Amino acid sequence: MALEDRFAGYLEEIEAELKRALTTSEEMLAPFYGMMQYHLGWADREFRPLPGGAGKRLRPLLCLLACRAAGGDYQRALPAAIALELLHNFSQIHDDIEDGDPERRFRPTLWRVWGVPQALNAGDGMMSLAYAVLPGLWERELPEARIRRAIEVLAATYRRLCEGQYLDISFEGRPKVEISEYLMMIERKTAALIAAPCHIGALLATDHRETIEGLRLFGHNLGLAFQIVDDTLGLWGDPKLTGKPVGSDLLRRKKSLPVVYALEKGDEVVKGIYQKEEVSEEDVGRALQALDALGARQHVQEMAQRYYHLALEALEGLPLITKAKEDLQALAAFLVEREY
Repeated sequence: MALEDRFAGYLEEIEAELKRALTTSEEMLAPFYGMMQYHLGWADREFRPLPGGAGKRLRPLLCLLACRAAGGDYQRALPAAIALELLHNFSQIHDDIEDGDPERRFRPTLWRVWGVPQALNAGDGMMSLAYAVLPGLWERELPEARIRRAIEVLAATYRRLCEGQYLDISFEGRPKVEISEYLMMIERKTAALIAAPCHIGALLATDHRETIEGLRLFGHNLGLAFQIVDDTLGLWGDPKLTGKPVGSDLLRRKKSLPVVYALEKGDEVVKGIYQKEEVSEEDVGRALQALDALGARQHVQEMAQRYYHLALEALEGLPLITKAKEDLQALAAFLVEREY
């Protein structure tokens, strides 16, 4: 069963809540929210509605599934799930600017269409909405202590994302990055925003500490596996599925895990290419050959599998709702086995 079919009910509720958050009755402000809708895949650059086109909504989905798995009413967690999706998209808009990425999901990024100032402002607006939707938690009559803790986790996640982005940018100017440093970076930039939905979903459902910590660990390890898979796709993914050319991360001299592994091994080919001011298509081919000779692809795939299995192990022995646990396992398998 396709992911969209298995979770259709959850996804419909997520989209409905998101659209309520990104709607305005003031005509002059419609383009401001229209830019956010464009980024979310709902509209074209003239703000005309588009059929489909939405992202996978993994983070809000994880939040709702974790809440359900821990025995809660997932609909009461919807405001938190929407806040997490808005936080994620804020980070994407700013990442696209900081990385100079011209495309996302097969079309121009926000800054390429409306310029950097408007894109920055739209991203900031998205972040402000993440906090604006949170009062909905009180309307759902959740315990005050659970709400307070969930908001604390959201705020901490926001800070950790910024820390991770700082590390990622700082790595670009360094000749070498250790694998331990790379893992520290992705723990913040990627894993934090996979762990937080699971953590918050559990917090809103139960006070059982082992369940909360188990679901947080599930998300943390899944987030590490998710990013490592992303790094693999950034070098060897099918361009028709990823929307990026083969070796796209090499063209940008991005220090993804396969490259970090090669540099740690002292590979002179990859080192030389990453010292160049500009990387050519020929350089990409040479670097890929060097990575293959080192067994870098197999090494990072094995790392992803280790974190994936740690994620699954974190769920074992917890008093979870069986169907929701199976849904979390299915979603985890998709994230690790995906080709885009």
